[in-house]
Amino acid sequence: METFEFYRRSTIGICLTDALDEMVSNFTLKPELAIQVIVQFDKSMAEALESQVKSKVTFKGHLHTYRYCDCVWTFVLQDALFKMEGSQENVDRVKIVSCDSKLLLK
Repeated sequence: METFEFYRRSTIGICLTDALDEMVSNFTLKPELAIQVIVQFDKSMAEALESQVKSKVTFKGHLHTYRYCDCVWTFVLQDALFKMEGSQENVDRVKIVSCDSKLLLK
């Protein structure tokens, strides 16, 4: 199974993709190598989150929609309250994407 593309929509993922696209366009990088870099980026992000993030967050809110497809859950919450160590945050609408981390590391 291919690595999921969760982190590519983050700022760092977009910047990496833009830089790789420019390098491929300028013929300084082969497209195959650019794809390998992106796949490794996905794996590295998953591994870093699993091994380095120790904070716990609890949240509750109104479940607007949910979906399960290809071993990936997607939830959309409205009026959500996130509680972290010593703080809390209200969010009008949030999308949560979840999958088994073992699938990311394959």
